[in-house]
Amino acid sequence: MKKQILLAATALTVLGACQKKGVATGDTDKTYRISGKINNMTTGKVYLDELGEQAFVPKDTAEIKKDGTFVMEGTVAEPAIYKLGFENKEGIMLVVDNQSIEITADSGKVAQTYTVKGSKDSELIQQLNGIMQEMQQGVTALNQQFQQASSAGNQEEMRKLQDQFMDIQRTNQNKLKDLVKANPGSVVSVYTAGNILNLEEHFPFVDSMSVAFKQALPNSKYTKALDARLGQLRSTALGSAAPDIKLPSPQGPEISLASLRGKYVLIDFWASWCGPCRQENPNVVRMYNKYKDKGFEIFGVSLDQDRAKWLKAIENDKLTWPHVSDLKGWESSAATLYGVTAIPQTVLLDKEGKIIAKNLRGAALEEKLASLLQ
Repeated sequence: MKKQILLAATALTVLGACQKKGVATGDTDKTYRISGKINNMTTGKVYLDELGEQAFVPKDTAEIKKDGTFVMEGTVAEPAIYKLGFENKEGIMLVVDNQSIEITADSGKVAQTYTVKGSKDSELIQQLNGIMQEMQQGVTALNQQFQQASSAGNQEEMRKLQDQFMDIQRTNQNKLKDLVKANPGSVVSVYTAGNILNLEEHFPFVDSMSVAFKQALPNSKYTKALDARLGQLRSTALGSAAPDIKLPSPQGPEISLASLRGKYVLIDFWASWCGPCRQENPNVVRMYNKYKDKGFEIFGVSLDQDRAKWLKAIENDKLTWPHVSDLKGWESSAATLYGVTAIPQTVLLDKEGKIIAKNLRGAALEEKLASLLQ
């Protein structure tokens, strides 16, 4: 999901949405040396795992000596993002390349106390995690208030909290963009642009940065993955005709997006298992009821795999607009067509079926609908 109040965290402390993960691993031909000292840790192992497409992939291990030191050496094909983890479940993120990296930290507070030398990219990841942790703290506080407001049925307070979340997200995204702009030659920037920034919302920025990435890191798997995603998104850029979606409805027969021409249509990518999607649904229902008789329609596209759970969510959340799904989860043909890697995600179409806005939620969506339909 970009997930709870509207978002959730991922492996790189990436708070986003219900999110599809992703970069692949590569071959090995370069030398690295990672050494470290963890104060007050006198035994155990340290693990080096590469951030892969769906999970961390084990790469190397080393014994921790009685004085808390360790050394691991090996080869990598290219600079890539790794997790250095310990048996006590602590860990930090690094970029491993053909270089020597030195780590120091205190056991029990590794993430809070570690220092890294020899890798500017690893220092940049530390900065990135600081940005994301700051956002996480703000969102955690809002989540607690949101749950209280939801339990009390206080819709007005829920809307205010959603707006506050969007403000936090905007601030966070601007900090991430500043980091990317300042470091165009780093794989951390490429990864951030392709996997943490919302490509739908920041397509012009990321598309422009991709030129610098291809110059600085033309053979990086991160650059290639980002370029592929951008190519896909260009077909659904603002102003373009929305590609048609034709999938089975809850009743069985297929419904096509094109059949709704003549109305303003919000394509809503969601799923029954996506907490932020379900939390957003009361707001969407309210706006649908307000504007459905004024030329507005919603086309719900579910990334569910369980038909029963999909139908139950539609019933429980009182989602009375057209729905479709091929029940293939993240492999949904519609999600692939629109480059969806995080939900909830929305695409707003005009009466001719052209894309006029993306990822509008809460107050932003309501303001846009009011300008079009009132």
